[in-house]
Amino acid sequence: MGLMIKTQFGLGVVSIPQVFDSLGIVPGIICVIAIAAVTTWSNYVIGTFKLNHPEVYSIDDAGNLMFGRVGREILGFAVCIYWIFACGSGLLSTSIALNAVSAHGTCTAVFVAVAAIASFSVGSIQTLGKIKWTAWAGVVTVLVAVLITTIAVPLQGRPEAASDIENWESDYKIVGTPSFVKALTAVASTIFAYAGTPGKFSSFNRCASWPFLTPCPGFFPIAAEMRDPSQYTRSLIGCQLVVTSIYLSIGTVIYIYCGSYVSSPALGSAGTLIKKISYGIALPGLVVSTVMVLHFSSKYLFVRILRGSVHLSSNSFKHWATWLGCTFAITTSSYLIASGIPIFQELVSLIGALLGTFMSFQPMGCMWLYDNWKAGREKPTFRWGFLSAWNILIIVAGTFIMIAGTYASVVNIVASSKAASGSSAWSCADNSNS
Repeated sequence: MGLMIKTQFGLGVVSIPQVFDSLGIVPGIICVIAIAAVTTWSNYVIGTFKLNHPEVYSIDDAGNLMFGRVGREILGFAVCIYWIFACGSGLLSTSIALNAVSAHGTCTAVFVAVAAIASFSVGSIQTLGKIKWTAWAGVVTVLVAVLITTIAVPLQGRPEAASDIENWESDYKIVGTPSFVKALTAVASTIFAYAGTPGKFSSFNRCASWPFLTPCPGFFPIAAEMRDPSQYTRSLIGCQLVVTSIYLSIGTVIYIYCGSYVSSPALGSAGTLIKKISYGIALPGLVVSTVMVLHFSSKYLFVRILRGSVHLSSNSFKHWATWLGCTFAITTSSYLIASGIPIFQELVSLIGALLGTFMSFQPMGCMWLYDNWKAGREKPTFRWGFLSAWNILIIVAGTFIMIAGTYASVVNIVASSKAASGSSAWSCADNSNS
């Protein structure tokens, strides 16, 4: 269960208060619980699919089994793109933390570049698997930083954004009235918060005998390597309950005491001093998360390029040129994303809509149908009919949110960049005060 929590918990927690601001507390809580339920089912399907097909090690393996070579390539490409965007969100979060700690010591575009250079330098170390303990440290620092903010917000009396308002009172909403665009982006942000586990599959677990290749987080590897697979479901439910409880408690407290003045990310909500402390504590975790995602995505490309070649495990020039080329390409792509969309909530909602749904909804619905549709049609039961309808609904809902949510996120990004207080691409404006 600990590995599952480590894989699931991340940057999504600091976007939940903003989701509540868009939807209102009650619809926001319902949205979080609904997404938690769907992703719990999706991750459960991963476990059963792995038990039914021991030869499947990754999401692209599952795609190959269900849809052939086309399925492998589409799902493998989607995972890689998801990683790149996740790395971009990590670079952006790191730039926000550097802005907060240094009181906007320099241009934000410079901080994004610094984060990219640091991530490239560390992420290019091929023996990163030996310091996997840093991932645990990263989770702890982010959680501690969020808890400090959550405790400080009520004590502070008012959020940072309302510091100049006399007789301020929180304007939190029990039920919000968001537009279609705002509602969809809020749902997409919630999906991002839960998309960590199914999105982080590994295509190189079978290469783990090579010391440079280490398994990455994900529920396929966890299901594959559990000593007692019967404990998978219990661990999954425990993980989802813990993560959902954290999301709901932190999101509710921060939003109630901040209202519409809640910051995004939420670490900036409790005043200048607490903001510096929270971001200072979270900074190592943000860097570690970015480095890990950069490393995994680079390794995916690296293995795909050199698979079957003697250069995959040799110490040759081609080996190192390919490896550094992959890490540089991923870093550059992530840097362009972080600089081109320098607004945290908008970037998170775009990732959740465009890629989070495709990692957490449609493939898992297809997996269940692949294993159960044919046999169930021969002797249909109420349970089979209900679960068939449920999984078809997941596929349809995921596709709708992916298309409509991506549109809504793009609309929000364009509107935010045009706003007087917005941040444009490659902007020097302080992005820690949003």
